[in-house]
Amino acid sequence: MSQDGKTVRSSEATDYLSEAHAGHDEITVEWDQDNQQWWNWYMSLAQNDPADAGSVSPADAIIEAEEVDIPAGVLADLDAHLAEPYNVRQEAIEAFNRDGYIKLKNVLDPQALTLARRRVTSLLLRTLGEDHDLAFRSDEMMWLHDDLLRRFTLSPRIAQIAADLLKVKGIRLYHDNILSKEPGCGRTPWHYDYHHFPIDSLNVCTAWIPLQAIPEEMGPLGFAVGMETYKLVEDLPFNKFDVSYDQELGRAFVQNKIPVDDGAFEMGEISFHHTLSFHTAGPNRTRQSRMALANTYLEDGARLVANPTMISGDFRKFMPGIEPGEVINSDYNPVCYPVPDGD
Repeated sequence: MSQDGKTVRSSEATDYLSEAHAGHDEITVEWDQDNQQWWNWYMSLAQNDPADAGSVSPADAIIEAEEVDIPAGVLADLDAHLAEPYNVRQEAIEAFNRDGYIKLKNVLDPQALTLARRRVTSLLLRTLGEDHDLAFRSDEMMWLHDDLLRRFTLSPRIAQIAADLLKVKGIRLYHDNILSKEPGCGRTPWHYDYHHFPIDSLNVCTAWIPLQAIPEEMGPLGFAVGMETYKLVEDLPFNKFDVSYDQELGRAFVQNKIPVDDGAFEMGEISFHHTLSFHTAGPNRTRQSRMALANTYLEDGARLVANPTMISGDFRKFMPGIEPGEVINSDYNPVCYPVPDGD
């Protein structure tokens, strides 16, 4: 979160990137800063219409209620809910493998999501402080030190859906990620996760779990429809310094008449997107933080790529001790489905 003792803003993160990697023409070096700095830099790569910002800013965020203690009985009910199998219909599996994503309604209990949002609000304040200059706030690996988020991240119910959609037998966790888009924050740039995850497998997907309903003005996740859409732009060079990559991707999708599904999310509705699915998210024009928990899962047996790059962020934190080419099976990558014997 800081370089020489100060918080790095989006523009400063880009400046730092220019200086730190000035001798590198490509993106082949590993990222050497923290998670918040990575997001500060990455959000600076999105093209934004000045009119989208509206009149709100992170300082206008509605102050949310303080966290409350969760009764043991509520936690027991949550455990049962997060372990209960979910019926993934065959048409949903086919749609996911055709379109690259699927949105499923009524997957999670709204009351449980409200509890998770309160906990996330508290944890982000503890980690990042009340910094109103941060338009996009993030933290990761929260499951390691918070029992409530651990329940969501390691949920057999969610991992079972991922396994069904990917048509694999076993699922491990890559990492969790809290994504809080603050009031006035602009777009998230177009990207696909295969570009970022140093995983030598295509059997990877992310469960994107809104912690509140997300109307269109709050910036829901949006998907370029089509599993093979990436083939239109796979030769487009990534630019780490400006918005040109995001611009070219958007232009290519328009020119090729690729549909974009960027509709609202209901409370309890979550999406799963494949590692090859191009996605973005709109600006947050409301006064409420748009919070989501993003859990990324990989097929059991997948390996770390031979040559990770800076686009993968602080990936070593997610799989400690795993060297390039090795199977990803560290203690931080537990099997989430099927539930191991004894758990």
